[in-house]
Amino acid sequence: MQQEIKDYTEKALLPFWIKRTVDPNYGGFITHFDEFGVDTGEDEKSLIAQTRSIFTYSQAYRHGFGGPIMLEMAKQGVKFLLEKMWDTTHGGFYWMVDRAGNPINKQKIGYGHSFVIYCLSEYSLASGDPIGLSYAEKVFDLLQKHAVDTHHGGYWEFFAEDWSLMGPGSPGGDRKTLDVHMHLMEAFTTLYEASGKSLHRRKLEEVIEILIHKIMHQVTGTGIPQFWADWSVAPQIKFDIVWGWDRFVDGGQKSSSTDNTSYGHNAEFGWLLMHAIKIGGFDLEKYRPNLEKAFYHALDHGIDWEHGGVFVEGSHTGEAMDHEKEFWQQAEMLIGMLDAYRLTKDERFLEAHKQVHRFVFDKMINQQTGEWWPLMTREGEPIWRHMAHNWKINYHNVRSMILSYEKLGEINR
Repeated sequence: MQQEIKDYTEKALLPFWIKRTVDPNYGGFITHFDEFGVDTGEDEKSLIAQTRSIFTYSQAYRHGFGGPIMLEMAKQGVKFLLEKMWDTTHGGFYWMVDRAGNPINKQKIGYGHSFVIYCLSEYSLASGDPIGLSYAEKVFDLLQKHAVDTHHGGYWEFFAEDWSLMGPGSPGGDRKTLDVHMHLMEAFTTLYEASGKSLHRRKLEEVIEILIHKIMHQVTGTGIPQFWADWSVAPQIKFDIVWGWDRFVDGGQKSSSTDNTSYGHNAEFGWLLMHAIKIGGFDLEKYRPNLEKAFYHALDHGIDWEHGGVFVEGSHTGEAMDHEKEFWQQAEMLIGMLDAYRLTKDERFLEAHKQVHRFVFDKMINQQTGEWWPLMTREGEPIWRHMAHNWKINYHNVRSMILSYEKLGEINR
């Protein structure tokens, strides 16, 4: 299995991106491809796709995948990001620019800025170039200034160009989310790894405590998607800047809007927390109950033992409600189940990892391109057929392959 991962990543997955993603005309990355890997021509570059791409190539290089071209790709991506997407007036990065780098949407989105910190910290760790860490710290400081809720704690997510908070409802200004706090934990972990500054470690520990005590369900240990300012649970609604809702509802709110949790998120939370504990030097035993709850819920309810893979989401206390298979949940479950085994030594987690691994390699990989289908039926037939767009990019699956390869190596030693 480990060799299968290595061969696929080096011979198919990374080559898909090496051949097509660098924009030879304007720099940065082209990130919209159809099912055949053909550029669809969308005249846009999003903050989320550019930063996730920088992270992917930086991480690949740092972990010995893909060769020197990975660092070259990351470096030119950083150049585009800093020269074209940085707001020289208000600070922070625009949410969307066109291919040439002209702003299309100047909003400041906390989710996107978490990935700025993540990718630029990873870039500096991979390259030794201090400019990445310099801008990562600038963005960290901007979030402390503009995004922190000093009354109830945590971070707001949706801002206008000048960092004023957006309005309520679909603009997102009255809600806090699991998503942004989990990715801030991820970002602050790598920021602290790169900087070694005690401030960054303290803010990492703070966001971990928020996740544990405010965001994760206190009984089941599973993630709750959305909250009001005071951390009471808010019905999950569709934000203006989001993806993937068109298969759930006609309106702006899920039918199970206060009782749904993502198995992929819960597995991702678990392994990201274990990594944060390691880098931050925190006490693993303090968080063991939280880790085990998240991992076991994903194992017991999220794994499809009949068809393979992992379901999208379900109830906190019951069974899966959405039986389709999305690319990113598979990727995060692969890492999560290996870390769950490393934590508990429960062999069922290895069996779950094998089940998801086979679904991915037998069904989810588009063998004609080397990339993954974005969304499939329970049985493994493609529903959505594009290979990439702003939200479906290489960050989840490349990271999953790299870390699965390494963790399997640790387990097999």
